[in-house]
Amino acid sequence: MMKQIYIFFLILIMGLFPAAAQVKLEGSDMLVRSAGKTYRFSPEFTVLFSESDPTLALKPAGIDKVPYNVPTWKTEAAKADYRQQRINESVAGDGFDDKILRSKKEMRTASIYHVGHSLTIKADKASEKGDTAYFHFPDQEGFTLQAWLVKNTVPYPQLEFLLVPKKQGYYSVGYTGAPSFEKRNTRESWQPLIWTEQRTPDQPYLTPAFMATEPTTLVNDGVNSLGVLAHPRHLPFQPLPLLDNSQFGIALLNSKAQLQPQVFAPIPGGLHSFMKADSSFRFSFYLLVTPRTITDTYEQIARNIFGFRDYRTNATVSMNTTLDNLIDYAKTHYAWFVDSLKGFAYSTDVPGAVKNVSSLNPLEMAIIRDDKELFEKRAYPLMEFMLSREKFLFSLDSTQKIQSPSRKLKGPIAPLSELGVLHSVFPSNDDLYTKLAKKEFLRTRVRNLDVEEKGANWINALFLFKMTGDSTYLSMSRKMADAYLKARVDQRMEAFGDPMISTHFFWPTFTNNWSALLELYELTREERYLKAAHDGARHYALFTWMAPAIPDSIITVNKGGKAPMYWYLKSKGHQQMYYPEEKVPAWRVSEIGLTSESSGTATGHRGIFMSTFAPWMLRIGYYTKDDFLIRIAKASLVGRSASFPGYHMNTERTTAYEKPDFPLHAHRDQSVNSFHYNHILPMASLFMDYLVSDAFIKSDGRIHFPNDYIEGYAYLQNKFYGHKKGNFMGSDQVQLWMPARLLRIGDIGLNYIAARKKDSLFIAFSNQSAHPVQTTVTVNPAWVRFSEKAVMTMLDREKQEEPLKDSSFTVTVPANGQTAVVLKGAVAKSLFQDQLLQPVPDKSPDYFSIPEGHAKALLFKLGGYGRRLFLYLEDDDNKWSNVTLQYRVGKSKKISIIKKEYPFEFTVAADLQRPIAFSLTLKGADGKTVRTKEYELGSVTTSIKQKNK
Repeated sequence: MMKQIYIFFLILIMGLFPAAAQVKLEGSDMLVRSAGKTYRFSPEFTVLFSESDPTLALKPAGIDKVPYNVPTWKTEAAKADYRQQRINESVAGDGFDDKILRSKKEMRTASIYHVGHSLTIKADKASEKGDTAYFHFPDQEGFTLQAWLVKNTVPYPQLEFLLVPKKQGYYSVGYTGAPSFEKRNTRESWQPLIWTEQRTPDQPYLTPAFMATEPTTLVNDGVNSLGVLAHPRHLPFQPLPLLDNSQFGIALLNSKAQLQPQVFAPIPGGLHSFMKADSSFRFSFYLLVTPRTITDTYEQIARNIFGFRDYRTNATVSMNTTLDNLIDYAKTHYAWFVDSLKGFAYSTDVPGAVKNVSSLNPLEMAIIRDDKELFEKRAYPLMEFMLSREKFLFSLDSTQKIQSPSRKLKGPIAPLSELGVLHSVFPSNDDLYTKLAKKEFLRTRVRNLDVEEKGANWINALFLFKMTGDSTYLSMSRKMADAYLKARVDQRMEAFGDPMISTHFFWPTFTNNWSALLELYELTREERYLKAAHDGARHYALFTWMAPAIPDSIITVNKGGKAPMYWYLKSKGHQQMYYPEEKVPAWRVSEIGLTSESSGTATGHRGIFMSTFAPWMLRIGYYTKDDFLIRIAKASLVGRSASFPGYHMNTERTTAYEKPDFPLHAHRDQSVNSFHYNHILPMASLFMDYLVSDAFIKSDGRIHFPNDYIEGYAYLQNKFYGHKKGNFMGSDQVQLWMPARLLRIGDIGLNYIAARKKDSLFIAFSNQSAHPVQTTVTVNPAWVRFSEKAVMTMLDREKQEEPLKDSSFTVTVPANGQTAVVLKGAVAKSLFQDQLLQPVPDKSPDYFSIPEGHAKALLFKLGGYGRRLFLYLEDDDNKWSNVTLQYRVGKSKKISIIKKEYPFEFTVAADLQRPIAFSLTLKGADGKTVRTKEYELGSVTTSIKQKNK
């Protein structure tokens, strides 16, 4: 019986873990065999010693094209190879730490091998006892060293050392005995965070534990991936990993400029590095050899060492409730929308500035949620902003230099893709959006910071095809995309920069453009684009946290009733926030699945909540049957907030982000994390994209809504839904429709999407939990009227009908599964969606330039909802002191509006049938007056059968 139990557990273990590589001793060396190759791991260690504190400090590395901070140490003049970087004044704001960027100049080194005194020693003999090999080292004047290898640990052999100092000082022990490689003999390598593909460090930089998404560096020689992996116990869950509590560092480049996985513990000058005579320091790590690629090895480590799994569920509310609360918040004054500047305040980083990245997020939400108020207060003003401003970051202060804002109205700042989506939503504006898009295709523009974007690329050609239907653009897109695959995907990048990126900052710039490649695949269904997108997504996974391991335990947060206080906001005078002390499961406050913000701010922004990669990973995971990507997507988003959670984790674990009222405070009263108010509505699009994509993959593609692309910048790419009807479990021409609080569901484990068609309401319930859910659902009578014979029918099972009782029904959803239903006899009370999406034939002119003041006149045609004239001057208050608009709608009385302050811009409501005539009077700064001729827009020649109600 015992033998049977043993065999059972052996089979279980073999199923959970891959077969361990074979290891044996040859002399004192350890030989590890995998996939037909043998690798020699030497029992060699490099011991660093400093009598005085080497004063560990993060400093800018000075790497070309990449802002990145690395550990540095004080050292003697002969080894002081670090050169203090001069940081431009525009590099400031949230995430940029002046203690790192602008500290005083000192004699320092960024090379781990130049810290203190260095001594490399190797075991002179080894002995074996059972499963363990013991290594003997020659006696040293300053210390004794012991090491031993446990050969058959699963999944990798484990090496451990014990250092006993003979004198007081600062010590670090590096394992430097792993196989080393010349770069030309490797296929790929990795050192977190920035060295991916074949990009390698230019000197032996150390990645401290708190910056390691997994605590190893890796080298792939074309057959196996090799690494030295710190044991998980040296990267605990509590406290939140920071430099101050990092117990080790990892390196890829050795002292001979070869690629060699290494680990150093403790970090010189860091935690535990100060040691007294006769004390001891013990550390363990794995010798990793596996016949997998770098990205597959990353997955193997995540699952088998750090226990990554499908670990999240809706923690306190459903994602739909989060979305409702977030949209409510977006309409309040707490969301800090500056009406006069048509943008969200960006005072976290740039005082007095506003920043918008897309009008599509509020437009999408207004359509899907049938929300007229959201359209008027957020979507429409942002449409004007995106067509008129020169840069995303707008400030009237001409002296402001932080992050390089603009005060100019030299639009459109909207990417070409956004112009295409606006054209798709409002096809009557063909002249306006098509003209602007074709101009943007032929130019280069700076939209954010100082990064130039070339218009004529394969992505913009794709969107021009979707916009115009001209197959020439699709052919161009394919041709340029294939060249991109050859230059960027088929060969690994050896240096920073690629065919479309000149500099790196946010993580999408470090991989291929896999979200756009997925767009091209979904349009063409050509497998090479999916393969490339999959490769990009797998490499992007290297930036997601897989460590520290999440303990199966309860932890205490908000101790003493105080929420953590972010040091940056404390320095700005923000006030302490208070939330009750509570005990919660550790997974609730884990960063696993998130990414740090960027290469330049990773040291302070551990995990950002703007996980817009999640829906893309869901879809790519579905298409390629890659469960790892699907699990990362869920881990990054599900159950993390009940409203807008702010931007990031930074100093301490907390449940503050989970509270519905978390964002409902004045700016100075927010101190847990930073609030980038321009992220609020992109996050709403993120939730919507995830909900729709989750329904798509769980229905095996049977729930599908046509979509377009929200480009934004940095992390703000998502799909745009709601303007085109889709398919729902066999029913076509179904309109996505999810107004506020449409459903009341008895179990928070369920998310849902909803759509309508005639007298039917379609709903797909997605279970985020690991157990089946049976619960009652009630439809909000404010949104839906039911007939007396209304019934609920299950769509994904045998025909099961249930009569509705008081707008309620019961639904059962399998664990991590989906149940789709249709409610027949349901009449939706659409208040706004039908009007905006109503097709109105209107071929009237809608765009032209006016020489005086370099003015632009745009006529927004908003379906059956109406029309708006938007007019703005590119010239500013250096040339004109005030501007007057005189206009009349049809034959009505002429009206005048005067603007005495810059920006000089005007908005006038127009109806669907009558043209609008207008002229400008410009008073110069020199006192002279200029008058334009009278212009006219919106003269409709095609009869309109349906008037705006």
